[in-house]
Amino acid sequence: MADRFPGRGLGIDFGTKRIGVALCDSNGTLATPYETVQRSGNVASDHRRLLALVDEAEAAFVVVGVPYALRDGSVGAAAEAILEESEVFRKVLPEGCELHFQDERLTSVTAEQRLTEMGIKGPRRRQMVDQIAAAVILQTWIDGPAESTTDH
Repeated sequence: MADRFPGRGLGIDFGTKRIGVALCDSNGTLATPYETVQRSGNVASDHRRLLALVDEAEAAFVVVGVPYALRDGSVGAAAEAILEESEVFRKVLPEGCELHFQDERLTSVTAEQRLTEMGIKGPRRRQMVDQIAAAVILQTWIDGPAESTTDH
């Protein structure tokens, strides 16, 4: 990639019930929680909502968290499912919008710790954990060296 931060970025944490979404500024400095998309039971419908967010943010790139195996970093069933869904999503992204992957091991743990520190509980916590996990995924990618980016 000629410019690591060609514009705003969107971080995505694909879950089975919810999809966490985060945004970063066009300088690639700070990722912030943005939205939680409830799974509809229809992947195409979920992807349309994500595309609306890509358009709304004028995102130039998307970073998807992949849950590699904790022990050895291998691609297990959960990671394979995310990679497969991501490839479907890649096909509907606007031309020029790049898709990247980031190891998301322990992001939910980090998100839960932050929510505990903030004193957030109950239903709001469930909504926020996915957004914060997406922000951790995106921030980790932003802070990482360009050569560590994994594109499948």
